[in-house]
Formats: sequence, structure tokens, C-alpha cells
Amino acid sequence: MGFAVMTMTEAAANRVKEIVENSGPDAKGIRVGIKKGGCAGMEYTIDLVREPHAKDDLIEHDGAKVWLEPAAVLYLLGTQIDFETTTLRSGFTFHNPNQTSACGCGESVELKAADLAELAKRREQVSA
Repeated sequence: MGFAVMTMTEAAANRVKEIVENSGPDAKGIRVGIKKGGCAGMEYTIDLVREPHAKDDLIEHDGAKVWLEPAAVLYLLGTQIDFETTTLRSGFTFHNPNQTSACGCGESVELKAADLAELAKRREQVSA
């Protein structure tokens, strides 16, 4: 099995499929990216995909499709997307090894580019 830029949990896959089912016949999945903003410097973005961009990376889990913006890939390497529902909120969460800090409300993060040497080591350990 090859190395995936990002993985998704069963809960995230189920939520992506719900979004697609409730968004009309031309909905295909979601697109994850990052943008500058928030008090910590960056924010994750999630948009509905009706027409995939040719340069986006695609990850799939149990029929759920998530496209990744090319500019975000280096910041998302090794990330797991999840979906959580708590008493106060529900939404996608990102378990990102490239995150160095987050604001108090959790809406914005500080990210560093992935350490490709460290990822190569982890990939070798998984393959062994």
C-alpha cells in the first residue's frame, strides 16, 4: 500500500458521504485546503466539490472522496481528518503532525511544512 498524503477516519468518511448525498446529484466530495487567517496564522478550508481540479490529490475511504489543494499538501502530509460531535459543536477535526500551535478557540492553527526526511523514515517503518 502506498503512502497517502492524508487519511480519514470512518466518522469523517460517513460525514463526507452525508454531505454529498444532501448536496445534489453533481456533488462529488469535499476539498480540503489551508489559507492565511485567524489569530494563529492559518485556517483549514473545506469546500464542496462539484468538479474536481485536475491537480488536486484525491484520497478515498469507503466511497468518500476528499480532494486536497496542491498548495496545502506539504502542510497536510501525515494528517488524519476526523469528524466529531460534542455537546457544544460538531465538525471536522485535523490531527496534523505539522501543527506547531493553535489559537484558544481552535479555529486557526500554526503549521510548518512537513519534514520530508521524517516522513520517509515513518514510511520505511510502516513498510517493514
